[in-house]
Amino acid sequence: MLQTLLNAFKNKDIRRKILITFGLLFIYRVGCYIPIPGISLEVYNIVNATGAQENTMLMLLSSLSGGALANGALFAIGIAPYINASIIIQLLTVAIPKLEQWSKQGDEGKRKINITTRIVTLGLAMAQAAGIVVNWAQNGGIYAIFGEATPIPLVAVFVGVILVAGAMLTMWIGERITELGIGNGISLLIFVGILSSAGLAIIAMAQSVSTDDTVVWQIIGFFAMVILIFAFIVFIDSAERRIPIQYAKQIKGRKQYGGQSTFIPIKINAAGVLPIIFANALISFPQLIMSMFPPADFSAGYGAFYAWWQGNMGVGAWLYSILVGLLILFFSYFYAQIQFKPEEVARNIQQYGGFIPGIRPGKPTQEYLTRVTRRITFWGALFLAFIAIVPSLIFLIVFKQGSPLLNGFSATGMLIVVSVALEFEKQLQSQLMMKQYKGFLK
Repeated sequence: MLQTLLNAFKNKDIRRKILITFGLLFIYRVGCYIPIPGISLEVYNIVNATGAQENTMLMLLSSLSGGALANGALFAIGIAPYINASIIIQLLTVAIPKLEQWSKQGDEGKRKINITTRIVTLGLAMAQAAGIVVNWAQNGGIYAIFGEATPIPLVAVFVGVILVAGAMLTMWIGERITELGIGNGISLLIFVGILSSAGLAIIAMAQSVSTDDTVVWQIIGFFAMVILIFAFIVFIDSAERRIPIQYAKQIKGRKQYGGQSTFIPIKINAAGVLPIIFANALISFPQLIMSMFPPADFSAGYGAFYAWWQGNMGVGAWLYSILVGLLILFFSYFYAQIQFKPEEVARNIQQYGGFIPGIRPGKPTQEYLTRVTRRITFWGALFLAFIAIVPSLIFLIVFKQGSPLLNGFSATGMLIVVSVALEFEKQLQSQLMMKQYKGFLK
């Protein structure tokens, strides 16, 4: 990775793209510390500290935003609405014929889908901002900006508008990184946010070392488990099933075509972290609705009932893990059907004179690809469910619930960090390879 970065900086064009990427990421991190006027940080910190322990939605938002939600900052919502909107549009592409038609129209269809995604992002950002502002206002976290004469509802609307504007600006920064920089901008924003949360957790944990010697052994054991999880994630992320393809020799005129052998790579974890993110977003949606109605701290009524059965306390932690695992399995299979279509692959192989050794072309090839894809998807879904559930439960049992490491590190966050880092390196290598080819042609 370091050698790839050094080689990339030697090229002027790639160096400019890297600097643009780092500059936009720096702007994003600055926005995560710009406070929003009208929020009482004293009350807000108490509400966030108590509510995030019982509200999975707040924990997820705070993790993805790199602490911007905990700071009451401009980018408090972060990139979460755009992520949910992108996943919703991808899933609806199969159900809505118009979206499926756009997906096959090339650049023009892609532009229409991007516009639709932005509209859905705006709607989700407005709903999310409304839930967060109502939660703050019910706990006294909103104060009059220009004195006591200023109506609190007006200030709440102002704060909500700022939150929505911050979410849309975050989306714009991510798109500019994708267009002008290197790598997927949205993934890099999440990557930076998770690393920032992890860094703050390490600092908070290190400050308590001098007061408690047992914390040292907790940190050593924790990071030993983190290294093992990282190694496991890298091993699975690079694993793939290669299906051999043999092309028959064809003679056209005086030239001979075909006769080559290749393979179709099918990754075990082809869906990436999308099933985990969508499963958490779906199961956390009721918390977003409940936070808009009293009591917002999930201490009584239906809020306490939901926190017991679906929160991070009582039997809810285990039931929540089971539901998340089932949702991950469902969305893994659903996304696999969208991403890899055995019928089209089998038809293309047959049209170009190819075949899988031992499998007849046509329908048998389609059935074989479908059977292999289902098996690989099953193991990939089990891997995602394991990463999303088991390490978090182990951390929760071994370490104290109030430990800052639990808030800064999560197995899902580690999976995102590893996937984005590997993808960023691949992007750099492809850019370097393109420049080398251009230099050779010159």
